[in-house]
Parts: sequence; C-alpha cells; structure tokens
Amino acid sequence: MMVFMRKAWLPIVSIWVLVAVGAVIVVLTMNDGDAIRGFGVLAAGAIALVSLVHLVTSHTEGIVERLIFVAGGAYAILALAGVYVLLKP
Repeated sequence: MMVFMRKAWLPIVSIWVLVAVGAVIVVLTMNDGDAIRGFGVLAAGAIALVSLVHLVTSHTEGIVERLIFVAGGAYAILALAGVYVLLKP
C-alpha cells in the first residue's frame, strides 16, 4: 500500500492546488456571504474530482485514503480562506 500511496500523492496535491486557486479567486471576486457559499462548492467539487479520477483510472486500491486526504486538505484550505473572509476589515 505504501508504494501505491506514493503514486497517489500527485493527484491529491493537484486537487489541493486547484482548491487553493479556486479559494483565492472566490475571495477576490465575491462578497463575503457569497464567498462562504463558494467555498462549499469548492469542497464538493474536490470530492467529485477525486471520485472522477478514481473512475477514470479504475484503481480500486486506496480510494478511501485518497478521499480522506483530499477532503481533509480541501477543508483545511477552505477553513483558512473562511477565517480570512470573516476577519478581514
């Protein structure tokens, strides 16, 4: 499993980067109330994207770990963006 997880980090980190870029775009283009809703869309999109990657590659091994890592990272990124939105003047 460890060899598989080493290969799985590239799509996981790629999705995290997409979530971070999406969060920056949402913060810069939307007002505060809409930004929080946009973060929910980004979180759902991250989970859907990792599921789509799983479907396309058809690897059954490690999908739960990938879902957990993607969801956890996306939620952490969006939590930081949410704190920024809530605390900015």
